[in-house]
Amino acid sequence: MRLTTSQSFRIYSATLFLLASTGVSSVIAQNKPVASITETELYRPNFHFTPKKGWMNDPNGMFYADGYYHLYFQHYPEKNVWGPMHWGHAISKDMIKWEEQPIAIYPDKEKYIFSGSAVVDTQNTSGFGKDGKAPIVAIYTLHDMEKGKDGKLDTEQQDIAYSTDGGFTYKKFDAGNPVVKNPGIRDFRDPKVSWDEARKQWIMVVAASDRDHFYGSKDLKNWQFLSEFGRDLGAHESVWECPDFFQIKVEGTNEKKWVLLQSLGQGAANGGSGTQYYVGDFDGKQFTVDANFEQRIKREKAVWIDYGKDNYAGVTWNNIPTSNGRRLFIGWMVSLDYGGSVPTNAWRSSMTTPREMQLVKKGNDYSLISNPVKEINKYVSKTIQNKTLKGKEKLELFKAEKIDLRQAIISFDLKNLKQDTYSFTLSNSIGESLTFGLNNAENYLFVDRTKAGKIDFSEKFASIVHKAKLEKNQKEATFKVVLDKTSIEIFYNNGEKVMTEIFFLNQPFNSISASSNQGIEISNLVFNQLSINQN
Repeated sequence: MRLTTSQSFRIYSATLFLLASTGVSSVIAQNKPVASITETELYRPNFHFTPKKGWMNDPNGMFYADGYYHLYFQHYPEKNVWGPMHWGHAISKDMIKWEEQPIAIYPDKEKYIFSGSAVVDTQNTSGFGKDGKAPIVAIYTLHDMEKGKDGKLDTEQQDIAYSTDGGFTYKKFDAGNPVVKNPGIRDFRDPKVSWDEARKQWIMVVAASDRDHFYGSKDLKNWQFLSEFGRDLGAHESVWECPDFFQIKVEGTNEKKWVLLQSLGQGAANGGSGTQYYVGDFDGKQFTVDANFEQRIKREKAVWIDYGKDNYAGVTWNNIPTSNGRRLFIGWMVSLDYGGSVPTNAWRSSMTTPREMQLVKKGNDYSLISNPVKEINKYVSKTIQNKTLKGKEKLELFKAEKIDLRQAIISFDLKNLKQDTYSFTLSNSIGESLTFGLNNAENYLFVDRTKAGKIDFSEKFASIVHKAKLEKNQKEATFKVVLDKTSIEIFYNNGEKVMTEIFFLNQPFNSISASSNQGIEISNLVFNQLSINQN
């Protein structure tokens, strides 16, 4: 993915406030003068991956090997705005605690290294391996900035590089690039490669303006065009970007389906950026959407993996062992509407919590659900449970001295729901708040961050309440809420609907309350304190 040169980036000079001297806030502010309270203390996430400095956007090239999850990312280490794209690199043993590594792939002059993928070539089909060690092959878009400025169509091509040291350093395949030439399409980028076991071939899907192109290869170097997909199906408000394509088993069955993830910069559920998905079958050349799922797309216009404002360009890890069997995903946690304007200076942006994606079937309908990876649970340091709460007035669910809401997981069930609005408000002592919940009269989830601290850096950041439409009134509901310093991720009904949103407070939240007009009944209320620090 790339940001257009017309997009305005500005550095927001944040004024840091002295935090309250009581409750959770005292963790930062106690005995510290205002000048010493840093941007890092206020805004650097505790457990969402963020580069140490500079600009970051799309996750790239993720794979698992030798006990480590590898995460590459679009990176400009010199400034906090988009610029010459590198592949930054981080590794983790559990996808929660990350260790940033040196740059993996550098751009050439005026030729930027855009998004792509990486595979572990276990059978050495490419011939790049040596001494019996499988090579890592990275497939990425080479973007020629000079051609782009001249308005030429062949601005982007697909190149490869390979690593023989496990993915830490790469050599560009200078003898054979491009491995996929530009077919005369200006926006032709973000290749995702996966292994098609049934046909013993590599499959590449590339975003090609308003559709996807599929290619096949036996050796990762020589590719043949197979088919195209998607011109008239789904959301098309802007060019397509950052596809992903994988086979997945339907939960509780032996049935397997193919899933295509497809991001686009404008036109998501609440405007701005988002990632839609398609479920269907693949015959080795052509991807065909399941008939019932196609009807769902036409009813809903598009089906999204996340209905919040801030989950874009996400893709999944390759080479997860069969014994593990999970489909693991991470996204860029921001929107193109304001990604270059968020009020941090040393770095810009972070990734979502890694998630396990599962395909479920109800009747004849398929749906992707996603939930935080189980590895996050090992960082729970304290648990507070409150089995049942009932009331007709505002209910206080939390006391500040018990849980640090800058890194916590809150889960609860709602029982005996009526046609009413059920609101949950996070707040602090200076009047900042974020409200989320369920409108069970008009059938939607919502997040309202219009009072959540700094919002004036973009008119598109908090101008409306963001919503996720539900099909019908709910009798009961479950919520899991993951909180970090600058983000909330809401997983509704076991990941049936997900909403991801960022925010920038002047002081941490230190309370949470619940309310509804006709009374509220909460059961299985659990606060899990996390203890994670990436720094």
